[in-house]
Amino acid sequence: MGDDVVKMVNWAADWNVSDYLPAFFGTLPGALHRGQFARSPPQSVPEGHLDHDTIAVIDFGGQYAHLIATKIRRMGVRAEIRQPEDPVDAYAGYRGIVISGSPSLSSQGEDSAYTKEIYDLEAPILGFCFGHQEIAKHYGGDVRHGGREWGKADLHIQGAHPLFKGLESVEQVFMSHFDSVTSVGPEFQELGMTLTGEGSPEHRYAAIASDSLRRYGFQFHPEVDDTVHGDAMISNFIFEICGCRKSWDMERFLEEEIERIRAQVGDESVFLLASGGVDSTVAAVVLKQALGPDRVHLLHIDNGLMRKDESAQVLAMFSQLGLDRHLSFVDASERFLSALAGVADPEKKRRIIGDTFIQVFQAEAERLGIASHLLAQGTIYPDTIETGGTRRADTIKTHHNRVPVIEEMIRQGKVVEPLAELYKVEVRELGERLGIPHDSLWRHPFPGPGLGVRLLCGEGVPDREGLDAMEPALSELAGRFGLRATVLPIRSVGVKADLRAYEHPVLLSGDVPWTTLLDAVSAITSEVPGINRCVWNLGPRHPESARPLRAFTTRERLDALREADHIVMEGLRAHGLYAQVWQCPTVLLPLALGDGDGETVVVRPVRSARAMTATPVELPEALVAELQEKILALPGVSGLLLDVTSKPPGTIEWE
Repeated sequence: MGDDVVKMVNWAADWNVSDYLPAFFGTLPGALHRGQFARSPPQSVPEGHLDHDTIAVIDFGGQYAHLIATKIRRMGVRAEIRQPEDPVDAYAGYRGIVISGSPSLSSQGEDSAYTKEIYDLEAPILGFCFGHQEIAKHYGGDVRHGGREWGKADLHIQGAHPLFKGLESVEQVFMSHFDSVTSVGPEFQELGMTLTGEGSPEHRYAAIASDSLRRYGFQFHPEVDDTVHGDAMISNFIFEICGCRKSWDMERFLEEEIERIRAQVGDESVFLLASGGVDSTVAAVVLKQALGPDRVHLLHIDNGLMRKDESAQVLAMFSQLGLDRHLSFVDASERFLSALAGVADPEKKRRIIGDTFIQVFQAEAERLGIASHLLAQGTIYPDTIETGGTRRADTIKTHHNRVPVIEEMIRQGKVVEPLAELYKVEVRELGERLGIPHDSLWRHPFPGPGLGVRLLCGEGVPDREGLDAMEPALSELAGRFGLRATVLPIRSVGVKADLRAYEHPVLLSGDVPWTTLLDAVSAITSEVPGINRCVWNLGPRHPESARPLRAFTTRERLDALREADHIVMEGLRAHGLYAQVWQCPTVLLPLALGDGDGETVVVRPVRSARAMTATPVELPEALVAELQEKILALPGVSGLLLDVTSKPPGTIEWE
């Protein structure tokens, strides 16, 4: 280890400077293909486009705007994010425009003061969700509030069209909207409608087109992986409609990012908060490549909120990567736990954790005599979008690296973030290119605030707001699937139509097939207002009651959660599931079920590619039996639940 390593401990964990995410590069695809709808190349190219054919993505604050750009860039075509107020001149030279979704309601005229002169341009325009509705409305169609759809739906395609080249007549798509297009203008045709399930009503105008105007719209989100062939739909727009050439790749991204870092940092040095997670590790290697090892200082903080036996492993890994020349370690666990004492509100906890990180960073920088260095972070895009960091993004949850003190430092140009536009999968690809060991890159994501957002706290007061109205409808609906259901008198964070949903979870019990359980979850979260999450009881019987407990952040509760988390991680490895599960948070709820006096553990295994969406994973019976035996034997634990919610409507983390 380097001389600056001041101390090590036997336990801890990487507080990975974010849990998720996205990028905008991709390997250079193959041969050029220009489609029948392509026009001659643009006569002028906006500054910064280099020699790439480029697509503009207008970000109306939907969670997936940068995911759209990511998808396009991974197809070998440059994509750039534009703001709705950008002047029309800013769109000169783009080969096409995509309008993103939004938390705003088109039917109510929300967010309608954007640059509508874009519709006068010759460039093809494709709208997703809110963008689809705005296109329909601009050209004489009608958008009304209602007909909402959540999750998967079947798109029934009507006739052949280049947008759906190579696809089947029925395609699975992903819906998340309150508003619906109910009619279109005279120059438009309906390309498809959706059905969300057997016996469900049809939703008209799920895909529309005007080839004469070169305007197109999808009510669904093709950029989300749950739209099975969404990439093909986007590709058809990019190549068949816009006639783009493939010229963008990861190597170009890395070259340009290194140049950007050098330009920002100049002759200065950087000080990186290094958790040892995927993001901070890749960021450290990129910074080392851009600036050299003498100008990159690393600080690993034990905040008391990390996994079991981590810090020593993290410091050893940095040493193996040659990043230990200026590596410091500080045990600040008591400082963090003191700051969090008696705090229950999840947003306040996140801000306290973020602020304390910076306080420790500043104190350590002063001690080492490097306070003038720029702060570096391994921030990736979901941290920003879920904090409401773009102009219109609703705050789903505040990430510790987007608290006000960090935002102010960013405004002052004092923060360097090499990965700020990347999703997790692209961060890992970049890490592979940089030679970081595979095992270090493919660890499960771990949130920046660590176990602080998996240790729920409360005053012990039941939250029954709205429960009296929910319970009768819920009981009848769950009964259709052979399940018993209880609304829990607590809340967890979720996301619906790009908006934060702080709502109640539902506890389900019953011996039903996995597919039936998922159908029930989809129906409950769609049809019963105020519910964003469902958990399946792994206990011996359905509890007749659920009683909140008064509990806050303490070392004792964290130790219990650490042990439960360790049991789950080791179980996944033993059963060969670790690589199949993208992330598996273990959560401790201050909630006593039935006659039990202890708290309740929730296991949340999900599959995902970019954390913008996720699906729950079925665990084998043998593993479930092991978890029941070992976790329910832990002191202070009397309940065990499996989170069976997709994202949306439930976020991956509970806070």
